[in-house]
Amino acid sequence: MMRRGCLLGIIAAIVLALGSLTWLLGGWYMGGPLQKDAAFIVPDGASLSSVAGKLEREGVISSASGFRLRARIFGAGGSIKAGEFSLPAGASPSKVLGILQGGDAVRRFVTVPEGMPSILVYERLNSQTLLEGTISPPPEGSVLPDTYDFERGESRQAVVLRMQTAMQRTLAELWEKRSPDTVAKTPQEAVILASIVEKETGKPSERKLVAGLYSNRVRQGIMLQADPTIIYPITKGKPLGRRIKQSEIQAINEYNTYSMVGLPKGPITNPGRASIEAVLNPAKTDALYMVADGTGGHAFAATLAEHNANVEKWYTLRKARGDF
Repeated sequence: MMRRGCLLGIIAAIVLALGSLTWLLGGWYMGGPLQKDAAFIVPDGASLSSVAGKLEREGVISSASGFRLRARIFGAGGSIKAGEFSLPAGASPSKVLGILQGGDAVRRFVTVPEGMPSILVYERLNSQTLLEGTISPPPEGSVLPDTYDFERGESRQAVVLRMQTAMQRTLAELWEKRSPDTVAKTPQEAVILASIVEKETGKPSERKLVAGLYSNRVRQGIMLQADPTIIYPITKGKPLGRRIKQSEIQAINEYNTYSMVGLPKGPITNPGRASIEAVLNPAKTDALYMVADGTGGHAFAATLAEHNANVEKWYTLRKARGDF
C-alpha cells in the first residue's frame, strides 16, 4: 500500500507539473484576444510592469500578471523599446513581446522630462542607437521638455532642432500672455527664473507661489539663495550626490545666487511649459522665504522670524526621521 501511495503521489506530481507547464506554454504561445490589427504605443522609459498593464487595458493580452510572469521566464532578457508598434490581430503574448523588443517601430519616441539639464538630454539622445550623427550638449534652457518622435536613421541634430523650435514657439506664445507682475524683462530672463522654479519644487500646485516668492526677491534686491544655483556650476545640472559644502555656498561665480543679487548668468536646466508660465504669471504673495515641509512641498513665510520657526520644524522632523 505504501508503494502504491508513493507511486500515486509521483504520478499526481507529474500530472501537476505537466499541467503547470501546459498552462505556462499555452498562455505564452497561443493566440491573444486582440480582435483586429492595432497600433500600440510604448512610452519612453516604460517598465515591463506598466507596459503589461497597458496591454491588458487595450485588449492585447488577457492578463497583465500572467504576461509579466511568462515574459520573465521566456523573454530572453531583452528590453522593451519605446515607440509606436503595429500589433497583428490574435497575436500571442510571445509574439507581442517579440515585437516590442525588436525595435521595429512605426514611430519611435524620446522623452525629455521637465527639469532635465542639457547634459542629460545630450546623453539620452546619444543612447538612442537608431539615431545618427554627433551633437554637442544644447545650450541650457533651449530645449522644451516633452516627448518627441523620430525616425530610424534621423540625425540627432535634427531632433535637437525640433526640441529647440518647440521651446522657441512655446516661449513666444507665453511671453505674449505675460502678466504685468512678472519680473522677467526678456524671454531669456523668464527661462532663467523658470529654470530655478523648476528645480526648487516638484509640486505643480506650488509653481506659481514659488515664482511669486522669487519675483518678490528680485524686486526687493534680495539674493535669491536658491540651492540648485550652487550645484549647477559643479555638475552642470546632474545630481550632486552629497551635501553642499560651505565653501560651495560661499563660492563667487556667475550662477551662485548665495553670493550675488539678481538672476544667474543663464538657465540651470530646461524648464517645462508650466514653470515658464508660472514665472510670467506669478502668484500674488508676500512670501520671501520657504523651506521643505516634509510632504514634498514647502512652508512659506513673509518674515524671517516666521521662516526660522518653519526651519526649526523641518529640522525637528528630520531628526525624528533619523536624517542626522
